[in-house]
Amino acid sequence: MKFWFLTEPETIGVIIGVLFGIISRLMMLRTDYRQYPTYPHGKVIHFSLAVIAAGLGAILVPALLNKNYTAVTFLTVAAQQFRDVRNMERQSLEKVDEMELVPRGTAYIEGIAMVFEGRNYLVIFSSFVAAFFAIIFQWYWGIITGLLSLFIAKIFQSGKNLGQIAEIREAVVRMEGPDLFVDSIYIMNVGLPSNQQIIREHGRGLIVKPSNKNVSVTIANLGQRQAILHNLSTILGIYRDSGEPALVPMTKLNLDSGELAVFILPQINDIESAKQALRHVPVLENAVRMPSESSANKKGGKTH
Repeated sequence: MKFWFLTEPETIGVIIGVLFGIISRLMMLRTDYRQYPTYPHGKVIHFSLAVIAAGLGAILVPALLNKNYTAVTFLTVAAQQFRDVRNMERQSLEKVDEMELVPRGTAYIEGIAMVFEGRNYLVIFSSFVAAFFAIIFQWYWGIITGLLSLFIAKIFQSGKNLGQIAEIREAVVRMEGPDLFVDSIYIMNVGLPSNQQIIREHGRGLIVKPSNKNVSVTIANLGQRQAILHNLSTILGIYRDSGEPALVPMTKLNLDSGELAVFILPQINDIESAKQALRHVPVLENAVRMPSESSANKKGGKTH
């Protein structure tokens, strides 16, 4: 006895499309050391949005095949809803950021909000591709292309990490009177002897050496530098409490070499863990700069 939906190519195509759309979102939805999205309610919200996005992507195929072009206008409504999701995430994170000892910063928050919006579009892509091939050809082609779309969604799930564009090494933290240095890079003035002693005992330093001048400009971005400090403090902890401005982690540039000095006060005092955590700091999309692509920096280039 055949199942009823096996005789309806459009129905089975929509089912396959919705399933792959949901799978792609589940694959991209995880709670890690940042504890965001929160568990369980944050995940429930994003899973519910994934079901809606998957349904839109899958139903779009039979709508187009039946020349029901007005149905495509629903995509504009979906886009507006996903932009509202982006605004919601931004506002939520900004409120949470006020309570952080080392805040994420505006650039990091905007990057996270952008990711949550973009992943809903990847869900629509996966469901549309799987449904299209299942309806136009055969159901097994829908499954094959659906699996391929999951691979593509995985590629676009995240961007580069700091370790892919820069060299990370340990640096010496030293006090010269009240002045704090990481290697030869001046960090700040620390006046209280008690704070100086804490820095001597718990302070650790790292150097980020850019691989090219594009990376040098990227790591100079204040938003990227704040993301570095937040991730390190989240993973390794921070040896300070509120109301202690002299014990705040900091980053400073070597203006001659473009190297970035990172000063931290970790609870987990393991330099190898610190280097590994620093390598996995995401490179923020809105911090990336490419001055080498400018015509002004190219030999014989012309300005437009």
